[in-house]
Amino acid sequence: MLRFLILALVCLPFVELYLLWRIGHAVGWEAVLALVLVPAMIGSWLARREGTRVLRQWQAALARRQVPEEGLLGGLLVLVGGVLLMLPGVLSDAVGLVLLLPPTRRLVARWVRREVERRIATGSVRVVSFSTTRIPDEREAPPASPPRGRLGQRTEGEVDAEFTETDKPN
Repeated sequence: MLRFLILALVCLPFVELYLLWRIGHAVGWEAVLALVLVPAMIGSWLARREGTRVLRQWQAALARRQVPEEGLLGGLLVLVGGVLLMLPGVLSDAVGLVLLLPPTRRLVARWVRREVERRIATGSVRVVSFSTTRIPDEREAPPASPPRGRLGQRTEGEVDAEFTETDKPN
């Protein structure tokens, strides 16, 4: 997969230049210039609008203490779509537009999610997570229950002590 991605990234600029050259010979260079500039302007506007919409949906969902409907992958696809629309070229504009339209973006996100899940299941992708809390090993004994205070409440991290004053000479 990585080889295919590298090959695509190397070949894409040449394919884009060839397509622009052929379109330029067919309809003129003014049309090619418009074909490069107009999608870039529309793409930056659409990416800003869609990115703001996704961000507002995330904020509203988090304020309701819910998981956002359109996850992080949707926001990433909006970013990629906006960048592709700002790059000069016909293919990058088409893919960028597909990624910025909500219905097609959801389809692409669903496909990407399935692919990642499949690769995790087959073991070709490993997921590593980091945590600040220690997760006990299954073979370890369960931790002792935390001490209880005078009224039976759990007092994790508290020490119950009594102090008395004594007269000590200075």
